[in-house]
Amino acid sequence: MFNKNILMALVIGLSIASTTAVFAEETAVNVNLLNTSGVGQGIGSITLRDSPYGLLLIPDLTNLSPGNHGFHIHENPDCGAQRKEGRLVPGLAAGGHFDPWSTGSHEGPYGEGHLGDLPPLFVDEEGNATTTVLAPRLKRSYLRQRSIMIHMKGDNFSDTPAKLGGGGARLACGVIP
Repeated sequence: MFNKNILMALVIGLSIASTTAVFAEETAVNVNLLNTSGVGQGIGSITLRDSPYGLLLIPDLTNLSPGNHGFHIHENPDCGAQRKEGRLVPGLAAGGHFDPWSTGSHEGPYGEGHLGDLPPLFVDEEGNATTTVLAPRLKRSYLRQRSIMIHMKGDNFSDTPAKLGGGGARLACGVIP
């Protein structure tokens, strides 16, 4: 189990270091709002960059509701809507959380459950998300042909009181090339 204060210090340090160091590889993921017709308006991008401490996710997003949002890697490279119980559900084509070892457990980015569990995405009062997050168990190479999902609500990294952390509806999505 990681000490959260140490992890926050690492994220801040890595964010500062990333502005001055040149990394050989990174992946930009375009992110769009979701609706029942599929993908909607573009809201920016998230840059994925490997570091010695795990994967850095560097958002540059706008037009989101303020606060913390559930943030996950999903198994399929598709952000489209699909039918569930007779109605179209935005982003359902992305499938479930990326869980290559079939843990079936939602424990957050520092636990041993879904590998796709990411730290929360923080959105400021103006609707912008620019705070870098660190996913210590991930590498870019694990994520090719997956999707990255932003949920309407925050995530408590537990299946109680609400399944999958209570993040709610799928708000925005990007396909990872």
